[in-house]
Amino acid sequence: MPQAIVFDLFGVIALHQSEEDKQRLERLSGVPPQALWEAYWALRKPYDAGQTSVDYWATMGARLGVNFDAATVKALIDADLESWTGVDPVMVDLLGELSAAGRTLGLLSNIIGDLVPIFEAKHGAWLSRFQARTYSCQIGVAKPDHEAFRIAAAHLGVEPRDCLFIDDNENNVRAARETGMRAEVFTSPDQVRRVLAA
Repeated sequence: MPQAIVFDLFGVIALHQSEEDKQRLERLSGVPPQALWEAYWALRKPYDAGQTSVDYWATMGARLGVNFDAATVKALIDADLESWTGVDPVMVDLLGELSAAGRTLGLLSNIIGDLVPIFEAKHGAWLSRFQARTYSCQIGVAKPDHEAFRIAAAHLGVEPRDCLFIDDNENNVRAARETGMRAEVFTSPDQVRRVLAA
């Protein structure tokens, strides 16, 4: 049995952007959807590692050949942040069960700096069940960088080999295994229960 269970946030506990959220960003940007999303994800790693929101959208504009004015940048930032605040209540309930059972829980998330206080203000009650929350924007490295997994384990006071890591991204799961963690690609809350029972 692992000493600690380390969860990814987005795609496991928190929800990915909805189609409505995406369409709102497309309307605000005025950029063709394919070009917008290609740039959005291609430029995301520095943003996850601590780049400011204003600088991210300035870089987006430069890549897309668009000069976003200050009002548009603010609207894009606000809409983008809001689009990442939904959660799966079934996973939140599972975290409560694990916490009540005395399990040591950790969080390792690629997350942008401006989103952290918004997300924590909205979801502080269940986030408090984690003994350690490791955010890419605060440690300066993002998954699948091996150092992110080592830091997450250290924050929990254990070695990587003592952790079970759950993430919906296969690249992150592979990287976690390379650091010594047991790791599984997330599919559902029931799958997490089966993995822990085994």
